[in-house]
Amino acid sequence: MSLGYAEKLSFIEDVGQVGMTEFFDSAHVLQDKIEQLAKLIQKSRHLVVFTGAGISTSCGIPDFRGPKGIWTLQREGKPLPEASLPFHRAMPSMTHMALVELEKAGILKFVISQNVDGLHLRSGIPREKLAELHGNSFMESCPSCGAEYLRDFEVETIGLKETSRRCSDEKCGAKLRDTVLDWEDALPPKEMNLAEKHCRMGDVVLCLGTSLQITPACNLPLKSLRGGGKIVIVNLQKTPKDKNASLVIHGFVDKVIAGVMEWLNMQIPPYIRIDLFQTILTQSLSSDKKFVNWTIRIASVHGLSTPLPFIKSVEVSFSDSQNYKEATLNTPPFLLKRRTVRTETFEMFLKLKFSDGCGCLSTQIKIPFNFQASTEGFKLDKKATFEKMRDAAIQDSSCGQNAVVERRTVLVPKSEITVHAIVTNVRTFDCLISNGDLKPRKEGLQGSETTTRKRSKGRKRKMSS
Repeated sequence: MSLGYAEKLSFIEDVGQVGMTEFFDSAHVLQDKIEQLAKLIQKSRHLVVFTGAGISTSCGIPDFRGPKGIWTLQREGKPLPEASLPFHRAMPSMTHMALVELEKAGILKFVISQNVDGLHLRSGIPREKLAELHGNSFMESCPSCGAEYLRDFEVETIGLKETSRRCSDEKCGAKLRDTVLDWEDALPPKEMNLAEKHCRMGDVVLCLGTSLQITPACNLPLKSLRGGGKIVIVNLQKTPKDKNASLVIHGFVDKVIAGVMEWLNMQIPPYIRIDLFQTILTQSLSSDKKFVNWTIRIASVHGLSTPLPFIKSVEVSFSDSQNYKEATLNTPPFLLKRRTVRTETFEMFLKLKFSDGCGCLSTQIKIPFNFQASTEGFKLDKKATFEKMRDAAIQDSSCGQNAVVERRTVLVPKSEITVHAIVTNVRTFDCLISNGDLKPRKEGLQGSETTTRKRSKGRKRKMSS
């Protein structure tokens, strides 16, 4: 989880067992168990996956209870590990992406997660097939109409508190709330009910990277047993539910799932991250009608006052035929004001320099400027546009590809608002399992690995005894 998330949680004396010993099955035993798991998945009719912090440790996000877990280090009075890269740039792991492929193949029916890192949604698991029991650090929700907003920045609060933004639905406009639970908050009924329903339906419930200590969430897999379902636990530490499992695997989650995918002869899809931003070009005539006063602003699509975390700076230049002075915008708001002759047309170039965690250093976009011309608005099919960008990123083995997905105009003041999409990370997975060892062939094309609980009446989470 995010170190920031751990620091935001209310203080609680007893966080359960920490510093838990890790166990590793021998290479031969591990390979045999991987094959058993693959056969169970192949034969399953309703596979449910239940995930914990251990699924994200390979993404650079520390767990809580392991030998170097956040709560383990806190109890020992040791300093917490420093995040090597921002939490908001964490990329889904091999396991996250394998689950996406299993879902697309119709094998995986539902995912239940205790994590707040948002990586299941970012990986491509459909929202309707995901229950995030403890919330999502990048999600805001509207308490009035129920709309959800996935952000590219970490929401500043936890505990279901009001944030600084409002619902964008014109008929609503209510203040939004964060979705991450603090210790005393009750699990969200909508998420919990869906999780219970699918666990009851599940003939295989696969628990990945969880110590199964937080109640009532840890009891969800047990609901499959009444209908004859089987529980499989993949975790480095022993759990209180091991005795209920048909199969317990002590090994790294990525290694186990890579082996399963190889046995099933299924490819693990690449992860392509696409981020959005908007440019706002505002124009007005000078009082003598000879000049155009214009402003270019590079801003978040989530609002002018919200962070734009993946852009570090913007360099502005102009056509070679123009003698306009170049500018570097180092701090937000990324804003440039200029005055030019009314009859002039030219091209402006924005070199966007990306923040740490992005897979390339920069990219450049071109903005045409013509005061006389009237620009008609349009809105492209975002899904189709993103697919083309993903295909190009995979073919190019790099990121930085960009496209305009929407443009609209405002008459007063005269403005052109353009939404741009940019590929900021590409990560591929191509692995072999040999004698129990995971051997990646290719990892993260120019990508970078990153680092970084309920209000109202209801079931609150607590440690199982």
